[in-house]
Amino acid sequence: MNQEIIEKTKNKSKDEANKNLITKVNVNKLNLWYGDNQALHDINIDIHEHKITALIGPSGCGKSTFLRCLNRMNDLISAVKIKGEVIIDKKNIYDKDIDEVSVRKKIGMVFQQPNPFPKSIYDNVAYAALKHSLVKKGSACDELVEKSLRDSGLWNEVKDKLNHPGTSLSGGQQQRLCIARTIAIQPEVILMDEPTSALDPISTEKIEALMLELKQKYTIITVTHNMQQAARVADYTAFFHLGELIEYDETENVFINPKLKKTEDYITGRFG
Repeated sequence: MNQEIIEKTKNKSKDEANKNLITKVNVNKLNLWYGDNQALHDINIDIHEHKITALIGPSGCGKSTFLRCLNRMNDLISAVKIKGEVIIDKKNIYDKDIDEVSVRKKIGMVFQQPNPFPKSIYDNVAYAALKHSLVKKGSACDELVEKSLRDSGLWNEVKDKLNHPGTSLSGGQQQRLCIARTIAIQPEVILMDEPTSALDPISTEKIEALMLELKQKYTIITVTHNMQQAARVADYTAFFHLGELIEYDETENVFINPKLKKTEDYITGRFG
């Protein structure tokens, strides 16, 4: 009886939490072609604010292509054609009156390989914020750099060497520097394309802990091939296969009680 009460309480708490969900990114009938090859097929998904959503699936299934649709990075590739809507704050980012630079300011991105600029640690963090006129040089910029490095969990490790090159840091530190650089421009959404795949286990653990902290302020969407990582950090998981969104649900449901056999086969390693 006690166990039954516990389960009912858990389900009630989950229902209450779901009622309070806010959709941050609404994707409707998103299709993408590379020339004649269709890479995404009618993707429909609501991504929730202040949650971590993991995109999983085999290599070449469309995860990174989808991720790059969310900040119009695919616009940089020739012969790409996109149809459908990506609505953020009630505005379709593909409307003709939307500037892609403003989209990328609102939706930051962290890449698979750490890619600090060939500049000092300080300048790496300050560069975009100064370019977008978010701050002016001086104390305001100093405060922004410190806050961004603190929020990325890097401040105590670099506070005495801000003038050193960003490339002098370890791989894990470089990735956290790139995260600091991303959050310095105060985005609303952070996209992460396999942010730990090039890192050692200790650095990976630090990035995962950082993601859990950052979701209090940002909406995070991450591509990962590491299903254990998705299970550890993601609130929601989306399974892609051959350019289609097969299943999307709370992470616990996707991994423990998937609705579709194809999802179960991938989760259990029968293909992929």
